[in-house]
Amino acid sequence: MAAQDGGAKMAAWARGVRGLLLDISGVLYDSGGSGGGVPIAGSAEAVRKIKASGLKLRFCTNETQATREKFVKKLQGLGFDISVAEVTAPAPAACRLLKERGLRPHLLVHDDLVPEFAEIDKTNPNCVVVGDAAENFSYANVNEAFQVLIGLEKPVLISLGRGRYYKETDGLKLDVGAYMKALEYACDVEAEVVGKPAKAFFESALAEMGVPPQEAIMIGDDIVSDVGGAQQCGMRAVQVRTGKYRVLTTHF
Repeated sequence: MAAQDGGAKMAAWARGVRGLLLDISGVLYDSGGSGGGVPIAGSAEAVRKIKASGLKLRFCTNETQATREKFVKKLQGLGFDISVAEVTAPAPAACRLLKERGLRPHLLVHDDLVPEFAEIDKTNPNCVVVGDAAENFSYANVNEAFQVLIGLEKPVLISLGRGRYYKETDGLKLDVGAYMKALEYACDVEAEVVGKPAKAFFESALAEMGVPPQEAIMIGDDIVSDVGGAQQCGMRAVQVRTGKYRVLTTHF
């Protein structure tokens, strides 16, 4: 009886939903390992069922260790029905912002993400863009970004997300947010976040789906970036118990 009541409550809670936003890392797969990652049990089938249901679907990720094309190709190889056109990611959004404001970035990002910025003028930088640079987060590289920022009259720091950590197949890894905070502190500047949990990022994904926030649900493993960000945008949200999920992180 309790299970039936729970199911009825969930059905009522989800009534009127026309679209879903799905996080990828920690929800569909865990990255890392020799094959580039491992699908989470049942996730590929869940994506197929969502698409077959007629619900609109958008993959909303803070992935910044590869271009969207390379990232999607890896996911397709893992058995997921996904295309580049269905993915909302921070790098393309950052490029639009850079062009609109005439900013020339110093990039502190993963080598595999650099092609996303191929059409952006990077001479004589007047801002810093930081993403999940992984091994590129050396002291020398972080200090170089610091020197660019501290040398600007009006420092501009753009961060491709602000996650604290994420899960790979061999455990938890520090995310871009830790390094963003270090640069903020050192340069006395507040970063502009392009990616989850920024409201504009969710609004962009909703616009691409053509669904208003009150008719969409975000599904993710991060209580702040996924759930909190979506709720601040007026959406409903669900935290899965995979990926970075920890009992102690389920409350703000």
